[in-house]
Amino acid sequence: MNAPEPFAGVISHTPVRHHILSVLVENKAGVLARIAGLFARRGFNIYSLAVAPSEGHARFSRVTIVVDAESAPLEQIVGQLDKLVNVVSITDLAPKDALERELLLASIDLDDESRGAVLDAVAGAGAAIVDVDAGRVTAMLAGTPGACDAFERSLEIFAGVELHRTGRVALPRLGRTVSERAES
Repeated sequence: MNAPEPFAGVISHTPVRHHILSVLVENKAGVLARIAGLFARRGFNIYSLAVAPSEGHARFSRVTIVVDAESAPLEQIVGQLDKLVNVVSITDLAPKDALERELLLASIDLDDESRGAVLDAVAGAGAAIVDVDAGRVTAMLAGTPGACDAFERSLEIFAGVELHRTGRVALPRLGRTVSERAES
């Protein structure tokens, strides 16, 4: 039995046409450029890319790559990544076995007529207001990609929306096995 998700948003998972790769790399200059170059040279489509230092160590970074499964077979992608010198390990996270999250920030123009509807959309999505001035509000939602998609769609009716999404980060669900390859 799966435990409930710890947020009040829409729960959905990555469509099957995407693969989630969690790649542990040495934190050195040019590593991300080599990874991006590998995908570009081979025509593999990157759907989302997020990078940050890993597990409190400045020596390693975790790169979460969501790839379009239709642009190349998973084995080919993993094989090419595994050849890069600075790649330490690659974990393939099946969407059903992964916890995925994104951060969405949106600044929305407010006037007397739209104020209530904007606040209702923010509350309905489980988002939080993080900044306010006389004519704008900035909302934040940290949730599944599906929750971020739904919130983004709900904001389409408002004027003056400036929106930014971080890209996905993912970890395996507790108690699930994952396919990991360590560099030899």
